Amino acid sequence: MKAKNCLIFGGSGQIGRNLIRKLTKSNYKVTVVTRNIHQKSYIIKTQANAGYIDIVEANIFDEKKIRELFKRSEVCINLIGILFEEKRGNTFNNIHSTFPSLLAKLSKEYNLKHFIHLSALGINEAKDSNYARSKLQGENNILKNFPLATILRPSIVYSVDDNFTTNFMTLLNRLPFFPLYYNGNTKFQPIHCSDLTDIIYHVISKNVYSKIIECVGPEVLTLKEIIKKLLNLIGKKRFLLPLPLPIAEASARFFEILPRPLITRDQLRLLKYDNIPSEKYKTNSDIGLPSIRYFDAEVRKYSYMWREGGQFSTEKYNSSKDLKSKVS
Repeated sequence: MKAKNCLIFGGSGQIGRNLIRKLTKSNYKVTVVTRNIHQKSYIIKTQANAGYIDIVEANIFDEKKIRELFKRSEVCINLIGILFEEKRGNTFNNIHSTFPSLLAKLSKEYNLKHFIHLSALGINEAKDSNYARSKLQGENNILKNFPLATILRPSIVYSVDDNFTTNFMTLLNRLPFFPLYYNGNTKFQPIHCSDLTDIIYHVISKNVYSKIIECVGPEVLTLKEIIKKLLNLIGKKRFLLPLPLPIAEASARFFEILPRPLITRDQLRLLKYDNIPSEKYKTNSDIGLPSIRYFDAEVRKYSYMWREGGQFSTEKYNSSKDLKSKVS
């Protein structure tokens, strides 16, 4: 069977790497576009089966070069997104609206079989967030330019390669307390990265055409519950400190000065809204792919790195009795 050609933007992140592994093992050839081939090529190439991957260096707004890539593609997957804006052109509007619109136009022009775009859950409600507005505008432009597109809206995506659980466990290890915004009551339905890539693969391989799919895990957790689970997994006790909104906004304003802010005022506005299915659109369960991975069980597999003793802190060494028996 002839291998299908998939064009991937954002292939070096946790979702992209996982997806590359899955696609190339299933007889799909992938072309990954990156801004810096010297930094990213080793990370990307090692994820794929030999002979099934091509890495191209290009600016995402170099339409001439990108157009050439569309000529030999059947599927386009856009995984690019940012959580905060930078001064070098990485604005929410450019990344979440203008660029996806271009990909949708080219997908239609070159008669691609699929265009899959990764958006975010909860953006309909968060109208006071620049991030959410740009995501929503991007979705509208995509469906206008390529009505057959499939837009995936995941809740928080986690795995050993993420910037969510790993950053939180690092902070919980180092800080004597942890701030809670809006009392930690914001609801999420975290989905494991492998479950999300299973959904993307299912859409491609089974020719699923559904304008918007909300992608969620099997359980609803508040932010406070997530923090408590992480503390339990790394064996730490920390004071959880609810921050009044004025103090939270002042701290976010300060963090925005940093190159990679811990939280921004725009992200703070997002936390006012629950990150769970809206019941207006299909979910991954509705297309026959309910998430099978539970937060506790999956994070436990790599949380040992933040426990006292690191790799030697597996559960079988938890008691002093076990340790003595091992030594003797």
